[in-house]
Amino acid sequence: MATATRKTAKKKVAARKGTTKRAAQAPASSKSQGKIALAPALKELSRATAEERIAWVLRHFPASTVLTSSFGAQSAVLLHMATRQRPDLPVVLLDTGYLFPETYQFIDELTQRLSLNLKVYRPLVSAAWQEARYGKLWEQGLDGITRYNQMNKLEPMDRAVRELKAKAWISGVRRGQSEDRDKMEVLGVKNGVLRLHPLIDWNDKHVFDYLTAQNLPYHPLWYEGYPSIGDWHTSHRLTDGDDASLARFHGLKRECGLHEETKSVAEAGDFVI
Repeated sequence: MATATRKTAKKKVAARKGTTKRAAQAPASSKSQGKIALAPALKELSRATAEERIAWVLRHFPASTVLTSSFGAQSAVLLHMATRQRPDLPVVLLDTGYLFPETYQFIDELTQRLSLNLKVYRPLVSAAWQEARYGKLWEQGLDGITRYNQMNKLEPMDRAVRELKAKAWISGVRRGQSEDRDKMEVLGVKNGVLRLHPLIDWNDKHVFDYLTAQNLPYHPLWYEGYPSIGDWHTSHRLTDGDDASLARFHGLKRECGLHEETKSVAEAGDFVI
């Protein structure tokens, strides 16, 4: 009996050694080494579906991923797609105080319908106080718009990233939305945060098909001719023949700054976790 026990113990020790040896020989994942090799990840994700791209970032950053949404014309797609995989995913909304009434109603509708974990961030200085100090910055040319965006978009987003300890940021940008986004990739890096763009290669038909299949709504102002819906004072309805670049910031600027200066994978190299 004792001999059998000793043989069993030896087998267990040998099994443990074998397991340890196999583990040592197995290649360590880039995550376990404290970094992600972005070039092969980009190659993999460029061929993946939007859902697979979201699954990838949630697997690598299970507790430090955020999703941003403007609750604009087609925002329901990404909100639905991402929260189906992670219902408690933090959804960051930047409330400038100048959103359309329809936008606030749309936020309430989708938040309730999708049970969103909404995180609202606002500028440090209220809209009324900003106007008292600086006037209507959006009427002060490109410099005024840039200053406005810094106070109402960039600073609140930087604060959200810090407070939520975000290492990865899911955004709904698409190449077809503007010339500035035409060369964007599925992955990018800005200010030490990994950027994932699951819908980067989608077109309007992809969006329509998804919304229809999932019985999800467009923003109500979409039906009134607003292709891009942000603040009421710098979002404009387009009529037939209008250039889409005129829809935001009086045609002076298309981007608010949140997606500018994002480094490509080639520029960023490996991403340190």
